[in-house]
Amino acid sequence: MARRDLIVVGASAGGVEALRAMVAGLPADLPAAVLVVLHLKAGGTSALGTILDRSGPLPAAAAQPRAELAPGTIIVARPDHHLLVGNGTTVLSHGPTESGHRPAIDALFRSAARAHGHRTIGVQLSGVLDDGAAGMVAIAAAGGTVVVQDPTDALYPAMPEAVLRFLQPDHLVPANELGPLLGTLAKEDVAAGPSQVSELDEAEADIAMNGDSGTGHDLAALGEVAGFGCPDCDGALVALRDTERFRCRVGHAWTAEALLDAQHDKLERALWTAYRLLEEKSSFARRMQQSAAESRIPAMERRHAGTAREAAESAEVLRELLLSGLPPHRVVMPDRDEAS
Repeated sequence: MARRDLIVVGASAGGVEALRAMVAGLPADLPAAVLVVLHLKAGGTSALGTILDRSGPLPAAAAQPRAELAPGTIIVARPDHHLLVGNGTTVLSHGPTESGHRPAIDALFRSAARAHGHRTIGVQLSGVLDDGAAGMVAIAAAGGTVVVQDPTDALYPAMPEAVLRFLQPDHLVPANELGPLLGTLAKEDVAAGPSQVSELDEAEADIAMNGDSGTGHDLAALGEVAGFGCPDCDGALVALRDTERFRCRVGHAWTAEALLDAQHDKLERALWTAYRLLEEKSSFARRMQQSAAESRIPAMERRHAGTAREAAESAEVLRELLLSGLPPHRVVMPDRDEAS
């Protein structure tokens, strides 16, 4: 018999509110360590540790490398670092992004499943897209406990719903019931059940912890070439066997939803760049038209006028498309230097 001594939590959009509600209900004598990943921008800072420290009875702080997993403490991921679980300690890794995120929820969940198995409780909270779903499958396969915020209670239900597409959770509750539930689960004796850490989960855990794919694992043997490029590095993606996920040679990972979203962003940037170039072409052609008029060269004047008109008309078509929100629905304007 053992106790569930590790709680790993994933959240994204709307997750701060859910985390505060969860932390407020945790008991002061919680006999488990709590590790939290909230999607963060790589170049930013995070006040989440301070926020959660003030939200409940347990101390919370940003993760430190090789810190002991102490019961009754909350450890929060740092920007631009995966938060992982090693042999009883935290591991901070600058490994490849997963679905564009570092820290990534799947990376934490997968490492916890491998290190703690049936002693792990995974918690999926509010967020968009589907980071965390594959990691929660790994926790379940390792005999861990799956807890999901009720999608009807989440500000953004997509991440909880993503887990529900693959698993029947052990507990489906609103955020304000999570703290007491986790306190109860952590104090129960639990027998070791069948634990299955797949070859794929082992490979992906190693990649997140050790960096690129130079870990002795052959990703090509774990799937087949997908025919798509990686949005992060343009490398060929491998469709991982029996999953809806992809990885490239250097280790960037993508879920199907995140890959589609990233492709939309890349397409939109290309369209904005094309729109800008057409506007510049039209402007330059008008300048050439004026120069030809001043030089009294009618044929050249007509040719440049036609070029200016065609470029302006094409630019207007692109502008209307982009401002309509289709495709995709989010508008991302490129910097001039980036687009050049």
